[in-house]
Amino acid sequence: MKKLFACCVLSFLLVSSLHAENYLINGGQESQIKYQLAQKVLPGPGTKTLKLSFVLPTDFTSPTYNQRITNLSLVFSPEPNKKKEDVDKRGNKVIIAEWSKPKTTVEATMLFTGWNKVVLQTLDTQAPFPLKKNPSDTKAYLKASKQVQSDDGRIKSKARELTKDADTEFDAVQRILTWVVDHMRYVTPPKQYDALYSFNSGLGNCQNYSHLSAALMRAVDIPVRIVNGVTLKKPYDIEMPDGTFTVRMGQGRHSWIEVYFPDLGWVPFDPQQTELYVSNRFVRIEIGIDNEEAVQDGLVRWTASKGSKMKPLFQENIDAEFVQDNVRLDVRKQQYGPQKMLFCPAVQTAFKPVETPPPPPPPVKIDVQEVKKMQYIEPYIYGNLDFPEDYDFLSARGPARSDKEGEFEMRKNFMVETAEYVTTQAAQYAQIVVLRKPIKLEKVGLALHKFGGSGHLWVEIYKDNNGKPGEYVATSEMLSLNQLSMKPA
Repeated sequence: MKKLFACCVLSFLLVSSLHAENYLINGGQESQIKYQLAQKVLPGPGTKTLKLSFVLPTDFTSPTYNQRITNLSLVFSPEPNKKKEDVDKRGNKVIIAEWSKPKTTVEATMLFTGWNKVVLQTLDTQAPFPLKKNPSDTKAYLKASKQVQSDDGRIKSKARELTKDADTEFDAVQRILTWVVDHMRYVTPPKQYDALYSFNSGLGNCQNYSHLSAALMRAVDIPVRIVNGVTLKKPYDIEMPDGTFTVRMGQGRHSWIEVYFPDLGWVPFDPQQTELYVSNRFVRIEIGIDNEEAVQDGLVRWTASKGSKMKPLFQENIDAEFVQDNVRLDVRKQQYGPQKMLFCPAVQTAFKPVETPPPPPPPVKIDVQEVKKMQYIEPYIYGNLDFPEDYDFLSARGPARSDKEGEFEMRKNFMVETAEYVTTQAAQYAQIVVLRKPIKLEKVGLALHKFGGSGHLWVEIYKDNNGKPGEYVATSEMLSLNQLSMKPA
């Protein structure tokens, strides 16, 4: 088990410039993955029927990401009383297993071998913008929905503003995703999951990133569909001019998008992971117009006797073994793009770069002696304060919903899908907080969830040195991961 170290890097000076963080990525990944998803459901007292739904992953081919599924099996214990197989209107292969008056734990295990391949070379697309005509089978992915409000006047106006000078589709897509990356801040769980909430608040998780991106693109007649699947935690390296950059994701449910290009077909993008591609650490499972529709995979439904209020207890575990794993990726930085980091394959098209905003005035020089004389009367709180308290990320489901017929349901959650960008071979994690006024630092708090592993946590503080850690300030005491509970505290 690799050791995990964490540090918190604070900048005490004003930011001296805004950085363009668009990186052209080149190379490929090719892996053989043995995948297992295991579910255990303990029915509550009085349960009359229990239904579990699964969407079977299928082969998928695109210019950048390719998935091939072999040796797929879905095993139940005990065997269901009924089992239905169907293909829904979006082409998802759905299996619904049903048990009558179950008394013991129901187990379901999905196994398959995945052959994932990513090719990141120059994309050659001449798709114009606006698109002249979309095929009939893409029309559903142009419509507004409850979670993708592409017909809202504010979203339409912003989409037109972002794409007013674009003359190719990829240019329009990149302009929209660049704005989404800079506009959004990750929180989980958000108050709502729809595009308009994210547009107004700038907050959300992967579902919000996908819905807002889809809404802005559909508002200017670009077909977009929502993809649900799984990300895997095995890290991979990207070679950069000044060192190695390691990318690691949480292992769990995730949502991203696919955009239709007339000359390329459906191309995957991941707004929340700030990637204009998806890596071979993704397993593609289900598609829909939004996440209200793409709910079959991982859906738990039940009926119960009158007066029975206990919902089933649910546990899900995802495991993946990389039998083969070849990664060859490198990047070069561009002088345009969002302030936040964005990886993008090179594109052969009439692309117009998104201009970086002009830098702010030079930082105000702080008189250290004057700072010492200041009196701090009120606490100054900063950082991400949206981390949920007492939340069990691993087994959280719901809340339970009911319909008119008295059937309850719990949907899959997207709580374990955050990205981790690491700078030193998965050994040290850094979070930079920019302070725009001097403060007296008394306490630093870290909010985290333990998923296992060993090692230590501590906080280190450095002064700013042109956007990089500069002079060392202080270090906290080290905390062993063995001292942290696996349960919410």
